Amino acid sequence: MSRALFIVDVQNDFTEGGALGVAGGDAVAHAITAHLAEHAGDYALIVASRDWHDADTDNGGHIALDGEPDYVTTWPVHCVAGTEGAEYDPGLDTSAVTTHVKKGQGVPAYSLFEGTTDRGEKVAALLTAHGVTEVDVTGIATDHCVRASALDAIAHGVHVRVLAGLVAGVAPGASEAALAELAHAGAEIC
Repeated sequence: MSRALFIVDVQNDFTEGGALGVAGGDAVAHAITAHLAEHAGDYALIVASRDWHDADTDNGGHIALDGEPDYVTTWPVHCVAGTEGAEYDPGLDTSAVTTHVKKGQGVPAYSLFEGTTDRGEKVAALLTAHGVTEVDVTGIATDHCVRASALDAIAHGVHVRVLAGLVAGVAPGASEAALAELAHAGAEIC
């Protein structure tokens, strides 16, 4: 049995002051760093994902270039590849991260399972290769990409723990609903 840690989208555009900044995002970045300082050795694999959208395109309809975003399926411009907004929040120390994943390259993507490493590796294959049976999930946003990543991990057949003190969501009600959905799907909310 081995365990992995997912750090979902702790990026400048998703923390305070970013294009889609979430209240508490900076605090989550620092809290994940503290968690890693104490527990990095507990994980066989530490995967950090980033939205990494193509510039000057709607990325498959994900970014509203013409008109107002609906904040459900279309969003303002965010996390454009190579920009400061797409970089990790400075409060997140990524030195213990073993695998970096980019997602949303030209297409809508919420789950880190939809991303790839720079070598083209998929997260599902990495979990299998490392014999991962348990995943701890952290990051931003509870009600979007954290939710999607945790549901995909459950579908992959691993036991999921959402570390509730290490996530931040867009809206309190939607975040509570996401955590309830994840618990119902079999995740442990810690």
